[in-house]
Amino acid sequence: MFANNPELDFQKDDPLVVDDNIFSGAPEVNGDYVHIRVQKRNGEKRLTTVEGLKKELNYENILKQFKKEFGCNGNIVTQYKEVSRVIQLQGDQRKNIRYFIVKAGVADRDYIKLHGF
Repeated sequence: MFANNPELDFQKDDPLVVDDNIFSGAPEVNGDYVHIRVQKRNGEKRLTTVEGLKKELNYENILKQFKKEFGCNGNIVTQYKEVSRVIQLQGDQRKNIRYFIVKAGVADRDYIKLHGF
């Protein structure tokens, strides 16, 4: 009954399934590092920033997948058009982001730097 109905593709909307096309077109890493930082905000609240991802990537889809996967809110910040954009996420998501980026094949673990306390 449900097998032939294309409207009921449950795996398509599953937040735990990584979309393989989200990082398509990612060039090889050429010595540039992906920096993942955490900052302390009010009290015990944290803010995680990700910068150094390639400009060719679709940041909106990456942010959408991060928010679904980690259950947090986030934003894309652009200060200067020449500089790569920065993804901000609520909470301390450093290890989750590193695992997600390595699993998706965007960068090797050796090219990801974690900063913070």
